[in-house]
Amino acid sequence: MQLYSDFKMKDDISRLASIISAEVEKPVNIMEICGGHTYSIMKYGLNILLKDKINFLHGPGCPVCVMPVKRIDEAIAIADSPGVILAAYGDMMRVPGTDSSLIKERAKGNDIRMIYSPLDVIKIAEDKNNKDKKIVFFAIGFETTTPMTAALLEEVIAKRINNVFIYANHVLVPPPVNAILDSGDNLIDGFICPGHVSVITGSDIYFDIPHKYHKAAVIAGFEPYDILSGTLLMVRQINEGRPAVEIAYKRAVKEDGNKKAQDLVNKYFTVRDEFEWRGFGNIPKSGLRLRDEFKSFDAEILFKDKLKELRLKSGAGQTGKENALCKCGEILKGKSKPDGCPLFGKVCNPENPVGACMVSFEGACAAYYKYRDF
Repeated sequence: MQLYSDFKMKDDISRLASIISAEVEKPVNIMEICGGHTYSIMKYGLNILLKDKINFLHGPGCPVCVMPVKRIDEAIAIADSPGVILAAYGDMMRVPGTDSSLIKERAKGNDIRMIYSPLDVIKIAEDKNNKDKKIVFFAIGFETTTPMTAALLEEVIAKRINNVFIYANHVLVPPPVNAILDSGDNLIDGFICPGHVSVITGSDIYFDIPHKYHKAAVIAGFEPYDILSGTLLMVRQINEGRPAVEIAYKRAVKEDGNKKAQDLVNKYFTVRDEFEWRGFGNIPKSGLRLRDEFKSFDAEILFKDKLKELRLKSGAGQTGKENALCKCGEILKGKSKPDGCPLFGKVCNPENPVGACMVSFEGACAAYYKYRDF
């Protein structure tokens, strides 16, 4: 086992792995919520290092992966509208919809642009060639990226830009975790909670995990040492029967999070009644929308007639359907692993993704594929 041999803290990693192995009283099922953790676990072979001791299950924390086909279809419909420039992060360009993807639609001639930051939308809008265009930002992500979308809107308002609109797909971490635990058919002993989300939110958002569901919860960073440190704390919680929320990433995460970022999000966003997730269906209070006072910037209102027509087709089963063989939804709930999908590495690969879990580097399937030889 040499995957971490060149890592700067290899001796500490080996030491921690030995301690964990010695202290595990019986095999432990740990769900790492975030796809960034999945990537590190696979890249550094932590799943192999702790084989037969820790079973890592992969959760719903990849923002690209959890977007349902229906929302991709809607983004494509918006992009296909006259006078629209759709701006999206690179990963979203390749996520398959029912019949197409944003990158395929761009190849057909629609003006769809890949951006690296929401503030890139400002540059597009201020281009004199685009003054008569509707610039729509396909906003995705968990609590980590929502402040950036809020900052974009604040800048748009401050600069009196009137042709930028938000297609809001921001979602929250706790509701899908609760949905998994409420299902009653999981074997999860504890959760590695996402460090970058927690930088914004603080630790209180995970309160239900130990107090309602009696599961261990540890907030961890993304380096191998961080993940193993968090895993050790979790094993000790489980052994001692004292579920709690612990922070193993104190250099970045404070209990109360980033108040300034929280206030900025709350200024522009409010919780939706429900939001649809890939593999889960509708989850109550799990997504965000623009507040009513900012509805003039809401792309779902601007394109409400087109989206209503598309949603009627989706309700009739004509659009929004996933490939029946794709296991992405089950992987996001920790019920399956990528190599258990019949499409994995065959029909479905990074060059030809069938499901969203094969697109983003935070997707479990993409991580398994990249490090499959190990």
